[in-house]
Amino acid sequence: MTGDITPQRQPLGPSSRSQVPDFEVMTILGEVSRLRDQGHDVISLCAGEPGGGAPSGVNRAAAEVHGSGRALNYTPVLGIPRLREAIAGHYRRWYGLDVDPGQVAVTTGSSGAFMTGFLAAFNPGDRVAMARPGYPAYRNILQALGCQVVEIDAGPQVRFQPTPALLEEAERVHGPLAGLVIASPNNPTGTMVTRDELEALARWCSEHGVRLVSDEIYHGITYADTAEAGDEPGDGRGVCAWEFSREAMVVSSFSKYWGMPGWRIGWMLMPQDLAAAVSGLTGSVSLCPPAAAQHAAVEAFTDQAYAECDAQVAEFARTRQLVLERAGALGWTDAAPADGAFYFYAQPPAVLLDQYGSSAGYCQALLEQAHVALTPGGDFDSRGGDRYARISFAAGYDAVAEAFERIQRFQDR
Repeated sequence: MTGDITPQRQPLGPSSRSQVPDFEVMTILGEVSRLRDQGHDVISLCAGEPGGGAPSGVNRAAAEVHGSGRALNYTPVLGIPRLREAIAGHYRRWYGLDVDPGQVAVTTGSSGAFMTGFLAAFNPGDRVAMARPGYPAYRNILQALGCQVVEIDAGPQVRFQPTPALLEEAERVHGPLAGLVIASPNNPTGTMVTRDELEALARWCSEHGVRLVSDEIYHGITYADTAEAGDEPGDGRGVCAWEFSREAMVVSSFSKYWGMPGWRIGWMLMPQDLAAAVSGLTGSVSLCPPAAAQHAAVEAFTDQAYAECDAQVAEFARTRQLVLERAGALGWTDAAPADGAFYFYAQPPAVLLDQYGSSAGYCQALLEQAHVALTPGGDFDSRGGDRYARISFAAGYDAVAEAFERIQRFQDR
């Protein structure tokens, strides 16, 4: 034998599909935890974590589940029947929609819905559009699944939301789309699409064979001075995409309106053609959603729970007004209109952006020197986000008021 025929092996390492950027909010939360462990009093306005917690009935139910001594075993793949039925009832209550509980998939947070929904709906190489600025996890999950993400520049002239005209342009430049992800209210801007705008987007998607994915996790957190009002179901709280298209994938969660982010419980309204795929994928990817959280979440749909959550939304509105009043005095400009959710997306003073090089530099200095955590805009917008930052006012009025005092002192140095 001559020569060495031992096969050359590639060095071990992470897959190419895993090379997505860190989710900046979670990185900053790690920094917040580190500083708090060192004894610093840090006010975190970087994450969408409601300060009021879960409704009291949900907490009592969770205590009963954990105190009962019964085993918390696997549940049905798509959730316990009582919870799926309760979610379907929620759509009758809020939107006047009849939803078959069999088309409700309970998931491990909305993130679980996006992962299994994207896997079920899209093939590697498919082009999926989303607005820029937008929630970065959409982009990161889609890229990890091998999809081509088409980011649409949706600026203030269209209130940071996609339009049929922008979608037409995207297809002209990039080729046919397979999907469109929208969020109303949007993260990070808080802007919403109107009923007519959502209907137009749903119609365009149907006519072009594009799967509409509607992120509705901030529904219920809207403000009377901006949100569309009227007498029809859904007006004022947000409009559900299933009002116009049952081909749409609708994603929601207990994390925001119900104040339950760490419970990791969300849901998806599954189009009929995706239901079997979602069930099969969920059974392998996560087996089932968290059992205790499911049993407790049934209590989120009582009259008392809705009343408690609406009171929390009223507190968000009071805090939002404080933010709108104080941000101008601090020299923040080009703010997006916060129709809903609990975010304020705007540009810090230009002189400070120049001093620190970007919004990321500004936010890092603010965290280290004033112990206030904000989120730089680069995570939401890779082109213009380095001049923007996002304030989450979900932490409550007192925390936000104290944070603005610290920001004022920091900027006055």
